[in-house]
Amino acid sequence: MKVFIFDLLAYGENLEHLRSGIELPYPLSKEHFKADVAVRTYAEHLDAWEEMDQLGYDGVGFNEHHCSPYGLMNSPNLMASAAAQRTKNLKLLIYGNLLPLHEPLRLAEELAMLDCLSNGRLISGFARGIPREYQVHNVSLAESRARFEEAYDIVTRAWTEDIFSYEGKFWSYKDVALWPRPVQDPHPEIWVPVLGSKESIEFAAKRNIPITPGLAGGGLREDIIAYYVKCLTEAGHTFTPNHLSLGMSAYIADSKAQAVKEMGPYDLYFNRALFSHGSFNATETQRKAGYVSQSSTDYIRPENLAAVSMPREVMRNMTIEDVARRAEDQPWGTPGEVTERIIAAGEHAGANMVQISLNRGAMPQDMFIEQIRRFAKEVLPALQAHEVKGPPAEITPG
Repeated sequence: MKVFIFDLLAYGENLEHLRSGIELPYPLSKEHFKADVAVRTYAEHLDAWEEMDQLGYDGVGFNEHHCSPYGLMNSPNLMASAAAQRTKNLKLLIYGNLLPLHEPLRLAEELAMLDCLSNGRLISGFARGIPREYQVHNVSLAESRARFEEAYDIVTRAWTEDIFSYEGKFWSYKDVALWPRPVQDPHPEIWVPVLGSKESIEFAAKRNIPITPGLAGGGLREDIIAYYVKCLTEAGHTFTPNHLSLGMSAYIADSKAQAVKEMGPYDLYFNRALFSHGSFNATETQRKAGYVSQSSTDYIRPENLAAVSMPREVMRNMTIEDVARRAEDQPWGTPGEVTERIIAAGEHAGANMVQISLNRGAMPQDMFIEQIRRFAKEVLPALQAHEVKGPPAEITPG
């Protein structure tokens, strides 16, 4: 198994005391921002990534979010460039640049630079982003899908063609020859996260792009994977376990109860105050805004539809008892349980890559580093020694 640590890089101070009712105010005034906290937060995470590199993890995952303490990586490319100079072997997974929001030729140039700066360690994730990001950048949600697909074409053509021209709806270029070019030939590996939209699955499958299926496990993840495999096959591609990476939260302790006691408060802050700060998740609301189509979830079994939305109210009203119940199905607990649950999830999904979140919310640096080291010593060797070879359990022949 390939093991990546996915790091949201949240603002390193708990702001839950600012909640009004069940909401963290949005926009969040500058009076609540402390420059010294931001400086410390960036420095600590760079230290953590360097530690991961030395301990033998396969990669680290970055992300793009705007105007929220949820995550301070407004530019994941800047963070990856800093990490490239502090690490030697770690894959740099940018998961991902929000294609609809940015000038795509500039992204193609920056990512080519990053591949050179890291000597070919870049994995380029492309995503659409949550509705808040569109509000920040004043981009129409209804244009998201078309902008994503056009930007994807521009970036990949800029990477691969000698001299290219492009006439599109949103961007146009004439006689462009990219300098520098990516180290990796024909270009860095591309991954796409899929939260549930049918169109995203079809887009990735048609182009043989690996995906990360859903934020949660269970039946929704099974439906996403099954439909993805179906679309891959129809497009003439062969599914392999390296087509999937699974995202999950993990915490190592001496028992499940201790894991909940130690990690629970940070997970609770993440879900109640930070998750989707200033945004909305409900599928029907996204449909009204034109972000998803009327048929975007028609492949999902009825009993799994509720998992697509994750309404803000559910997250905002979570209790520590809810965290404990969720932890029963997560790799939280002893090293043995964490190892077994991650391998079992990979085997069930047919996924040979995992993205593990070891920190949530404003977890102190000493806890994060302790988890990085303990996971590396007590779990990582067994995961990296295990190879998932079969297809997802739901589509195993016979």
